[in-house]
Amino acid sequence: MITEKNITDFIYREADLLDTMQWQAWLDLFHPEGRYWMPLEWQQQDPVLQPSLMYEDLLLLKVRVERLAGERTFSQKPKSRCHHLLQAPQIVACDPEAGSFKARTSYIYSETRGDMLERFSGWASHDLVQVDDGLKIKLKRVDLVNFDAPFGNIQLFM
Repeated sequence: MITEKNITDFIYREADLLDTMQWQAWLDLFHPEGRYWMPLEWQQQDPVLQPSLMYEDLLLLKVRVERLAGERTFSQKPKSRCHHLLQAPQIVACDPEAGSFKARTSYIYSETRGDMLERFSGWASHDLVQVDDGLKIKLKRVDLVNFDAPFGNIQLFM
């Protein structure tokens, strides 16, 4: 049975996998129908009919990970690094019978490459589903506080 601790541990583990660049292990957290979404507008409801900063299925995530891990990716010399500072995740919905769970986590995210350092803050929402005895990401939604600001290239995943 999935508990609130399982959910919070899952979210902390996901951030750690990103911070330590364990890309394949991170991709393995996604459900085959999983999505990674970064809306362009406050309280945006539709990732398809409205523009988004990112809206990627598992195939696009895999392509981005291959680019990040590639030796011939010259835009990643030196490699980007990141750090997630998370508040304790809030469990928004917990339905063990349906195998469906939702959590929302406030965070500060730092990304660096060479002498460049960028910081972002916002909220990560996880829609999780139970698969066998574990959890998989059905949707990860990243809402930035300054979603309407001009951005440089965000290289990694928040």
